[in-house]
Amino acid sequence: MIGDTTEAKECRRKNPMDLFRSGQVVKICAPMVRYSKLAFRTLVRKYSCDLCYTPMIVAADFVRSAKARDSEFTTNKGDHPLIVQFAAKEAQVLCDAARIVCPFADGIDLNCGCPQRWAMAEGYGACLINKPELVKDMVRHVRNQIDNPKFSVSIKIRIHEDLKRTVDLCQKAEAAGVSWITVHGRSIEERHQPVHYDAIKTIKQSMSIPVVANGDIKTLKDAENVHQLTEADGIMVARGLLANPAMFAGYEETPLKCIQDWVDIALEHGTPFTCFHHHLMYMMERITSKQEKKVFNVLSSTSAVLDYLNDHYGM
Repeated sequence: MIGDTTEAKECRRKNPMDLFRSGQVVKICAPMVRYSKLAFRTLVRKYSCDLCYTPMIVAADFVRSAKARDSEFTTNKGDHPLIVQFAAKEAQVLCDAARIVCPFADGIDLNCGCPQRWAMAEGYGACLINKPELVKDMVRHVRNQIDNPKFSVSIKIRIHEDLKRTVDLCQKAEAAGVSWITVHGRSIEERHQPVHYDAIKTIKQSMSIPVVANGDIKTLKDAENVHQLTEADGIMVARGLLANPAMFAGYEETPLKCIQDWVDIALEHGTPFTCFHHHLMYMMERITSKQEKKVFNVLSSTSAVLDYLNDHYGM
């Protein structure tokens, strides 16, 4: 599950809230199923990412099963500040999960934004935006049961059609002691519609805690624009970072150095081939022709990928 236990404990104790007090816009790697794992977090941290989230982990499974803990949560001493995101619907289960990761991470986040059918059917994710009292209760329980005052408790939400309900949810969470709130500026039903940055601004103006903006941010310029539009304290990026992990460092497209870094990091971490290959497909999307993609995307082994990169890019 966790490498370098004692060293990880010693080096952590970073207070993620210090990032928000710095006066700079906090640059954040979003929780991404299968993708925001340790190797990828290591890569984006090399390129000006301030804060990383794990993929969403179902808290009940994590608490119940050592196997789930081993497969879902891996970290090391350089992997900070780190937020572990959980799907949960019961306060005590979330507290138990938070207690397990507390020695190794810098905070937890409650997912109140995942719109996938399976999550909603289980009572997780975006359906929680319609249960403000439950969200408040979960936040308060974690706050009361985790002794470390530097350990953050945040939530990530979507918006309601009626924004007053979203503001009410956020204010309830703030009253319960939430550290910050990330707002994906779409409703549960919306997928590819434009993001409502004006809604994020309204929420920001009604809160005294930090607010992070999320949704359709593909370049550093987009991040700066969204910061201007929303006045958000942080910018969280998902697909933009998959396509260009060096985005926060100001690169317009993935530099070859970043691709080389990914190869080195992934091999060192023993990243499974499919994940290793998928990340490269995302990263090389903008810098390869249709013909090159046809060849590269069907390669089926690490050695074939390494040969390809060597032949085409001299890596």
